Amino acid sequence: MTVLDNIKPMALVALIAVATLIQGQSAKAAEIETLTVAGGCFWCVEADFEKVQGVSGAVSGYTGGTSENPTYKQVTRGGTGHYEAVQISFDPDVISRATLLNMFLRSVDPTDAGGQFCDRGNSYRTAIFVSDAQEKALAQTAKDQAESALGQKIVTPILSAARFYPAESYHQDYYKGTDLVLTRGGPKSQASAYKFYRKACGRDARVKQLWGDAAPFVGS
Repeated sequence: MTVLDNIKPMALVALIAVATLIQGQSAKAAEIETLTVAGGCFWCVEADFEKVQGVSGAVSGYTGGTSENPTYKQVTRGGTGHYEAVQISFDPDVISRATLLNMFLRSVDPTDAGGQFCDRGNSYRTAIFVSDAQEKALAQTAKDQAESALGQKIVTPILSAARFYPAESYHQDYYKGTDLVLTRGGPKSQASAYKFYRKACGRDARVKQLWGDAAPFVGS
């Protein structure tokens, strides 16, 4: 047997090993799922869910409307039909969709049909977006359970998923940004401005009032 004859099976083994590794990585990537929700200010929803173990990322954006490639000004001005929303990527082997839905409903005021906290208008309403019958059933179960636990009617709708448009780059990870912005309290970093806004808007205070110890993000 020549040296060349030895190389051929070794090369084959190496190719099989590489192919197996790639296949395993592809299978892992395919396991990542997304959940799209609207919970008022998308900075806050993004900041909350990026803390959750099993969540690999959260993207602020717009969905549910008819306008293509909407801007922040267009959405908040009204008329586009879009919600401020967040698309959450997660590993279902670590955290389930049902758990995330339960956390979401307890991180907002799902009794408010006119917006969220200090942010008023259609673009700030709550919603859960679903892609199929199974996701719809999970969302409905979470909504029913939350309504029973709260003892009040929950108005958060379950809507068919539509195209999701990522928001402008300056909105992404705003809660930990370092750029200076002008606020009513003077110049602040984005991270400080976010904390100032969240407290002034009364988000955590209202969620705590509604959900008490069941609120997953208050004080975190």
